[in-house]
Amino acid sequence: MKYATLNSVGPVSVVTLNRPERLNAIGKELLRDFHEAIVSAQADPNTRAIVLTGAGRAFCAGDDLKEFDDQTTSSESIASMCDDIQQITRDIMFGTKLVVGAVHGYAVGGGFEWMLNCDLVVAADDLVCFFPEMQLGHFVTGGVTHLLPQTLGYQRAMELMVLGDRVNAAKLQQLGLVNRVVPKDAMLETAMTMANAVASRSAFSTGLLKKMLTSQLSPFLASALELERQAAMACFGNADTAERIQNFTSKKWS
Repeated sequence: MKYATLNSVGPVSVVTLNRPERLNAIGKELLRDFHEAIVSAQADPNTRAIVLTGAGRAFCAGDDLKEFDDQTTSSESIASMCDDIQQITRDIMFGTKLVVGAVHGYAVGGGFEWMLNCDLVVAADDLVCFFPEMQLGHFVTGGVTHLLPQTLGYQRAMELMVLGDRVNAAKLQQLGLVNRVVPKDAMLETAMTMANAVASRSAFSTGLLKKMLTSQLSPFLASALELERQAAMACFGNADTAERIQNFTSKKWS
């Protein structure tokens, strides 16, 4: 695995997005490696909890817009990209092991969504999250069309997704979207402490608890993931989206 690494520290597996030169932006290869790493961690009998983080200056800067042309060469490539993005949410949320996000820098678009998919989140004090999808003509994924209204209420969720305002770590904690905010240099240590605390609990009981909570979301979340997939495919194939992304990547965005 090149774009995601998997390391075990006692009962905790650490999955690290590893494309720091592109701020861990989402491309086909990163999705492939991330899926392999998180599935391996979920399947490891010695792993009791998982920490998810990103290498370098950011957790994940969202879709790699420089790969847009490659991602949209055909309906099959669009469908494959959308399927792979949604599969990551299933890997995080429907595995039996709790996932602790250790998130810093930027968590944008898909990166913000993956943070929201985690069971617990430790945020560095430099964290900034936002959804650029509506500005770019993309569509949100990761089940957030169901998860965010449940957490924040309809209007506030709509505000975050449509207006795409940048939200800092303190505001995220106020909204109930992260558990702890700590200095950046304490983020990973705090997340590991939290994950080890999870690991010290009964794996059977915590697994049942996660299954029970996610099963209550499951029918609605599965529907949201599929509807988001269809909407994302439509947006990827839209001429307005291509123009907006071209303007953005050529620094003409206003």
